[in-house]
Amino acid sequence: MGEEKIAVVGAGYVGLPYSVLLAQHESVTVVDTDERKVAQINDRVSPIRDSLVEQYLREKELDLRAVPVREMDYAWADYVLIAAPTNYDPETGKFDTSAVDQIITDVTRRNPEAYIIIKSTIPIGYTDSIRAAVGNARVMFSPEFLRETRALYDTLCPSRIILGVDETDPQLMAAARNYVECLRAGMLKKDAAVLYMAFTEAEAVKLFANTYLAMRVAFFNELDTFALEKDLDTRSIIEGVCADDRIGAMYNNPSFGYGGYCLPKDTKQLLADYGAIPEKMIRATVEANEARRDYMVRKILEQAEKTPGDGQPAIGVFRLTMKSGSDNFRQAAVLPIISSLTAKKVPVVVYEPALSPEKALPGTELENDLARFKARARVIVANRLESCLEDVKDRVFSRDLFSRD
Repeated sequence: MGEEKIAVVGAGYVGLPYSVLLAQHESVTVVDTDERKVAQINDRVSPIRDSLVEQYLREKELDLRAVPVREMDYAWADYVLIAAPTNYDPETGKFDTSAVDQIITDVTRRNPEAYIIIKSTIPIGYTDSIRAAVGNARVMFSPEFLRETRALYDTLCPSRIILGVDETDPQLMAAARNYVECLRAGMLKKDAAVLYMAFTEAEAVKLFANTYLAMRVAFFNELDTFALEKDLDTRSIIEGVCADDRIGAMYNNPSFGYGGYCLPKDTKQLLADYGAIPEKMIRATVEANEARRDYMVRKILEQAEKTPGDGQPAIGVFRLTMKSGSDNFRQAAVLPIISSLTAKKVPVVVYEPALSPEKALPGTELENDLARFKARARVIVANRLESCLEDVKDRVFSRDLFSRD
């Protein structure tokens, strides 16, 4: 069925959508360390919360299988896409690329003819350095620009496709163009712009794009902070500002800060990449996010002081997830707020159905019965509102003004 044989390492919010897209016309094998995910994919059950992935797995004829990493030798693959995590390490001040390093080393040793495409977010300069370190000129970088819960849609209808390549290498360019055609075969938006550029420029695109989005979030959060302190109507100000077509009405809904898997780590990595290069705005974006979280803690405690107790001593946190419909709360903006509250010895009870009791956050109690949660919480902290809080809206603290992510 498939013309190209493609291995995708990582079955998360990047790897699985690309696997589903490509498996419509190519032969795709997903590789993951989590054998539960492997079994789910082989049973056509999505291990991530994405309704379109679920639909495609159920309804589409896909040349797709999954295997645990221990069974993978890569010897048969024409292309290997790497979608392994690169978490930000606060001790080193940069991404931990060890998983990507290991995969590239393994693929190079077992199948030096395979073309390797890094999808993981990496530091600026990484592709050049790893190509030299392992002696493999078939490594490329192609950043992803996916939104959680809409990852497959964004893969099918991308804003652009970017390939970091060596444009002086005709063989690598041919492989890059062939990969783009593999993507286009399964895409709904087939006329998306394709930009070929040097490895380092492609790496910079990813980090600068996400830092700009973080900057927008921080900007509108600081607008909201100003409005709260001056007793102004935040919504009216944002609507007036964003009516300008040059600004637009996106990434403007106030929150507890930018969070999630990408924006916090990407802004910090870009700041680290600057080194001694003069800058003010990147650092200010990171610091503005921290200041917003501190301000939100202060406002939560102020509301708690003004709210009658009625036997409800705790601050209730409604959901840890960053986005509506998500089950992912890695680096969620509310997590540092919880840490600040518990450090002040404030009782905190959390409602998070995606969290099992044994994984309750330190210093908090988990209450996944919604009625009991509401009864226990003096103030209910909600980064994003849901209709089930309507009956307790007088006790809800949220800055969600537009009911969107």
